[in-house]
Formats: sequence, structure tokens, C-alpha cells
Amino acid sequence: MDGRKRADIKPGMLVDIVLKKDQRTGALTRGTVANLLTKSPTHPHGIKVRLTDGQVGRVKAVLGQSEG
Repeated sequence: MDGRKRADIKPGMLVDIVLKKDQRTGALTRGTVANLLTKSPTHPHGIKVRLTDGQVGRVKAVLGQSEG
């Protein structure tokens, strides 16, 4: 799943995000969703989330439930 639908993303899921500083390169950061920051049901660039380690970015891929 890509990360453009809010309904596809829940806290505790493992996702790949693009951080603001990595938008030019498209470098992905993997982590577990702590909370969703985008309020609208969809976003063309991906739903913005905060990871459990505090990093914020837009979801590019939903990988499923976190194992940890």
C-alpha cells in the first residue's frame, strides 16, 4: 500500500516515510507510527505521521504491523 489514504495507516504499523530533509533525494526512513498528523482522508504526497522515535514525515509505503 502507498501512504495516501489515512484509513490505511494506524498507530503501531511499520512504514517507510520521507523526512522533510530527504524530500529532494527521496531517501526513506523506516519506523513505527506513533500518531497521524494529517487530518484529511487522503493526501497526494502521503499522510504525514510521527514515528515512535519522534521523526516526522510523509508515508511512502505501508509495510504492515510492527513486530516490536
